[in-house]
Amino acid sequence: QVQLAESGGGLVQAGGSLRLSCSASGSTFRTHALGWFRQAPGKEREFAAAISWNGGRTYYADSVKGRFTISRDNTRNMVYLQMNSLKPEDTAVYYCAASQYSSGYSFSPSEYPYWGQGTQVTVSS
Repeated sequence: QVQLAESGGGLVQAGGSLRLSCSASGSTFRTHALGWFRQAPGKEREFAAAISWNGGRTYYADSVKGRFTISRDNTRNMVYLQMNSLKPEDTAVYYCAASQYSSGYSFSPSEYPYWGQGTQVTVSS
């Protein structure tokens, strides 16, 4: 079992930056790949970024590549999402999730059995 809790969301102007954090508990945290997903009103939850169990591999959706950076600190049971050059279309609830796999090559919500409660990110134009 892995428990996750996000923080760091808020309101930011277009072009600005935010850093999301996700704290985790559970003895198996370090063996799970981790991901960030987002869900805008009226839309399905979509993949944003993922990182392998040891941080060696990262994956990004095309829509955020070059602007977002995912990282993790296994000594602190934390995962982060640094978001730069934010756009109004980045507005969504952002969720941290732990995969059933370790590689990070998981882009579907169905591959992530553990989820946080979400944090709202709003980007104004």
